[in-house]
Amino acid sequence: MNDTRPTPAVGVNDVLRFVLELFAFVSLALWGFLAWPLPWPGILFGILAPAFAILVWALFRSPKAVFRLDPFGKAIVEIFVFGAAALAWWDLGQPIVAGVFAVVATVSGVISGRKELGA
Repeated sequence: MNDTRPTPAVGVNDVLRFVLELFAFVSLALWGFLAWPLPWPGILFGILAPAFAILVWALFRSPKAVFRLDPFGKAIVEIFVFGAAALAWWDLGQPIVAGVFAVVATVSGVISGRKELGA
């Protein structure tokens, strides 16, 4: 018996989007640890901010999401998570990192959204 399932094509933008997701989660963790005084508010925000973002992403935006959304709903979730990461960098006093991340995430999201809509 042959198990020949087609493998999905993974493009450059797909890899970039995965790196952006990881960068967003790490950014939120750094923000939590650095922007709040340690030990307790910092540890709490450093763990819970990325955990909440990962949970929201897994439930609504991941390829195997629990709740299926239309492309516009997925875009809202993506804007929320990536926007929070950009604002975290801005709050940490790194506006260049925030701006570059926001621009790259926006361009990647537009490319992905157009692909998903079939345009």
